[in-house]
Amino acid sequence: MVNEEHAEEPAGRERVLDPTQDAAALKALTHPLRIRLLGLLRQHGPGTASELAARTGESSASTSYHLRVLAKYAFVEEAEHRDGRERRWQSVHTMTTWNNEAMEATPESRAFVDFMRRRQIDHLRLALVQHEADMAGGRLGPEWTEPSGISDAMPRLTPESLNELRVAYEAKLDELTARDEKDPRAEQVIAVIAGFPLADPNHPSPEATPGMPDNSDRAS
Repeated sequence: MVNEEHAEEPAGRERVLDPTQDAAALKALTHPLRIRLLGLLRQHGPGTASELAARTGESSASTSYHLRVLAKYAFVEEAEHRDGRERRWQSVHTMTTWNNEAMEATPESRAFVDFMRRRQIDHLRLALVQHEADMAGGRLGPEWTEPSGISDAMPRLTPESLNELRVAYEAKLDELTARDEKDPRAEQVIAVIAGFPLADPNHPSPEATPGMPDNSDRAS
């Protein structure tokens, strides 16, 4: 759906968001249904408002409105029509990405990053439900049992090492995606990488002043 700081670049179809130039687009994208519609178009290809309404449980009037908003900010565009009766929409870009440091520019852009990260977690949860149903229903073969899953670790890393890990992961993902592109056995895989440092609770806040209460948990 979206990716932070860096993204795959298939044929230049990457949308890089700039908080100084795309403030209105960021606000438009911070809507759960719009994010879902954009994700469905990227996952399943072009669709009409009615088809997307059936997938989301919304009315076609609602999906049509939100598709037009996405089109206004160049996230979606009209696709080739099967007939002249209803518009078909497609995603303009394969991936939406941004630079985390640039997104620190405004409270609105920081809120956008927080929102998108939580939507990514929601997407992972829904993907897990679908994966389990596909395995149970025999739509995926037993060869997918062993390589599938979620793993987590808690290494101690420097900022440089965490960034190196991300870059190495993305390079390997690009390599394997290109290798398997024409393999008929390939299926769509939800691949997620997350790296969030957690401060040692025994270390005082850098802004704490001796003899004064630590206000580090207050919102700015």
